Amino acid sequence: MTSDNDRRRGLLARLRGRPVARSRGRRRLGAAVRLAAALMLAGGAYTVFAPGVQAQDNPPLSAAANEGKALFDVSCVTCHGRNAQGVEGRGPSLIGVGSASVEFQVSSGRMPMARQEAQAMRKPPQFTDEQVRQLGQYIQELGGGPQVPQGNNLHENADMAAGGELFRINCSQCHAFGGGGGALSSGKYAPSLRPASDRQIYAAMLSGPQNMPVFGDNQITPEQKADIIAYIQETLKHDQDQGGFNLGRYGPSTEGLAIFLVGIVALVFTSLWIAGKS
Repeated sequence: MTSDNDRRRGLLARLRGRPVARSRGRRRLGAAVRLAAALMLAGGAYTVFAPGVQAQDNPPLSAAANEGKALFDVSCVTCHGRNAQGVEGRGPSLIGVGSASVEFQVSSGRMPMARQEAQAMRKPPQFTDEQVRQLGQYIQELGGGPQVPQGNNLHENADMAAGGELFRINCSQCHAFGGGGGALSSGKYAPSLRPASDRQIYAAMLSGPQNMPVFGDNQITPEQKADIIAYIQETLKHDQDQGGFNLGRYGPSTEGLAIFLVGIVALVFTSLWIAGKS
């Protein structure tokens, strides 16, 4: 009798547990169905709105930028890669450098480079001013960055005296007090400022080519940049050497060497003359 009662109790317990198990299974199945529906809804929403977002992130290029892209794909893509993202061992990425960097490098003939060197040398440019503007516009629209103001005369009504003070503080250490340039480390050098135009000087200050630091508008304001350009163009580029022969305007090194050589030669001839008279 006891065993029969136990069996009946066990059977009743199993029968009572079935609805509980079934209700748990139904809840899990419902949760899975709801999750799948939510994922499908999210995927459908992404499919509908993603093309619009992508079109907004990649706006079409302007006409000038399209012309610049055509020039870039022919003359620059080998070193700077597709979409100007750079090629390791050949050329850096141009994303974010802005049209100022392009204008300085290309208008001065430093780019395209004939070969990899310690520093790109100035040479006759291979592109016209219009083509340089188109290349710069392409890089500008591709990744943004600093831009040179419009116009060719960027130092009109500027303060040359203030520009001279700024030049002596920020520029003369490398470009020398006369703007003739000078040697730097690792085979590099600060170039002469004589052939540089207003736009090239402004672009160099914005982009910081080679070893030159970047002088953004927070370091040197646009008005101060105009003052520096005025000092370079109106003072350093005019032959105002009250002392006579400028010795290339390379600074005290060449002047000291010239005085030493002239002085030694004068002393030698003076000694010979005195010996001949005695």
